[in-house]
Amino acid sequence: MSTVAFLGHTRFITGRWLRAQYRQPALIAFTLIQPAIWLLLFGQLFKGVVEIPGFGDSSYIAFLTPGIVMMTALMNSGWNGTTFIADMERGVMDRLLASPVSRGGLMAGQLVSNATTMFIQTVLVFAIGIAAGARYDGSAAGYAVTVGAAILVGTAFGSLSNAVALLTRQQEALIGISQFVSLPLTFMSSIMIDPEVAPHWLNVAARYNPVDWAATAAREALSANPDWSSVARHSAYLLVFTLVVAWLSTRAFRTYQRSV
Repeated sequence: MSTVAFLGHTRFITGRWLRAQYRQPALIAFTLIQPAIWLLLFGQLFKGVVEIPGFGDSSYIAFLTPGIVMMTALMNSGWNGTTFIADMERGVMDRLLASPVSRGGLMAGQLVSNATTMFIQTVLVFAIGIAAGARYDGSAAGYAVTVGAAILVGTAFGSLSNAVALLTRQQEALIGISQFVSLPLTFMSSIMIDPEVAPHWLNVAARYNPVDWAATAAREALSANPDWSSVARHSAYLLVFTLVVAWLSTRAFRTYQRSV
């Protein structure tokens, strides 16, 4: 299939999901307010950790804000597959797979529509963090890196959620697997705690955690003197992980078609 056709299919599917999202204003409000609650709640609960010797930031709200951006992308993307399951139950998925629409376009269109929500959420979290006192010495490039990392996290785990939906075709299984994956990845990362004061085993686990790659790249890029080699390295890890998961998720369509 040509690139032009793929892009056309992606645009069509993106439009479909965007229209579906904007017909549910209550859901939009919830997905935008939820990260604000997390930021303010965790920011107050754990603000005293900056006094622990070795903590690398004097402002916990500044440290936490990029982490909440990645946590939001991870948690929300875990629900992506529910839309696929709804399409399966209504018979829409079978009709789409029988149409000329490419499998990659089906996956990419949904993920692009979700990326727009992630972008808005990221802007909202930063606005609230700055209003609460967070300050960053980095340039606009730091904010761009943070947005890009959040979109990659959402794309990777959104793809994984879609693959689980195609393989299990059950809401309960998808929700259970999503929680099983997202909670350990959240707490075995530097989202809420500086690695310098975390247990050694947690630091080891974080080295192989895509969510930590994203949080590390974002914080480094937002710092006064970014280590751009570290930003590039962690971003590259995250990009490769995202591409591999997206490819595997697209292959899950074949497994689904053989089982129906």
